[in-house]
Amino acid sequence: MTALLRHFEVQRNNLRETRFSESSTPLPLAPNQLLLRIEHFALTANNITYAAFGEAMNYWKFFPADNGWGRVPVWGFAIVEQSAQPDVLVGERIYGYFPMSTHLVVQVGRVTSASFVAACPHRITLPSVYNQYARCVADPSYDPNFEAEQMLLKPLFTTSFLIDDFLADNQFFGARRIILSSASSKTAYGTAFMLAHRKAGAAANRLIDTVVGLTSNENLEFVRNLGVYDEVFAYSQVSSMNVESSAFVDLAGNQALRGVIHHRLGDALQYSCAVGGTHWENLGSGLGAGAVNLPGPKPSLFFAPNQINKRLAEWGPAVLASRTAKAWNDFMQRVSNPTSPWLRVQKSLGDLAIQTEFRAALDGQVKADRGIILGFGQAH
Repeated sequence: MTALLRHFEVQRNNLRETRFSESSTPLPLAPNQLLLRIEHFALTANNITYAAFGEAMNYWKFFPADNGWGRVPVWGFAIVEQSAQPDVLVGERIYGYFPMSTHLVVQVGRVTSASFVAACPHRITLPSVYNQYARCVADPSYDPNFEAEQMLLKPLFTTSFLIDDFLADNQFFGARRIILSSASSKTAYGTAFMLAHRKAGAAANRLIDTVVGLTSNENLEFVRNLGVYDEVFAYSQVSSMNVESSAFVDLAGNQALRGVIHHRLGDALQYSCAVGGTHWENLGSGLGAGAVNLPGPKPSLFFAPNQINKRLAEWGPAVLASRTAKAWNDFMQRVSNPTSPWLRVQKSLGDLAIQTEFRAALDGQVKADRGIILGFGQAH
């Protein structure tokens, strides 16, 4: 007896080439395994980053596929359909890291009342943050009314929290101005929110003066209305920006833009890092060969799990969880304010929707205020 699983897959070396495939898993399950039925998941620029960095940062290893194909990781909710783990019950609702598939078989390791760890042999050496699954029944941050926001924003906001924490932990590298590209993106918005919150809370001895957002011409007004940036510029205006002490956090992943920033600011640029890949075609698997020849500091890759591991060692899990939860709750108060709607959630189900929305995300055709939720179920 077997269970049939369906998957959406992309060619690793050509993200525009996609397909649907099928696989099966033997039943009954092996001891400590779960069969999770994936109900729905979010699709954001973050997932395009996972694909663009699939080789460089091992994202393809989480959910292996055959013959050069990859299963793009996403964040979503699932139901325990079958369980061979006595402490996790059939019917439980689970939040975590999934492939774009109908189901996932997970080997369960450590279990607590609020979570469990995926202990699949091929995942043990991968970053632990992606192997934690929340059991919604005991998760204090879970609100059934905000599942879409959790899928769309929480993974990105965790990265935002860690970017802000990393910059502050390094005294902002001596910079007085923080520049964020792809300023309309959810990760940039969360980072700017954290930086603005930090500035407001420590005005007497703050280390930074200005948070700058860079965006496209069409998103200028949208980004200004977010209310978290001190200044907003179109990409075409970067070459005329003031030359002053700055740190550049690149969430667009556009090598040409990075070059303009470095040449414009030169030695006034104190730090430069790449976080995401909104402009994924100009990003590839890293920073590009030209990065080593740029004026100013050598660009680096920001990898959020490294900062998580640092804080786990310094603060411990309880303090880290408490601080991220407080920041998330503060952010949710702003995002969910009915007088200032920011996010339009749109749920689409079925194969065609998955394929269409993925290609739109690749092409950068998803409007900044649109939140995409997908699933394999039939559209209705």
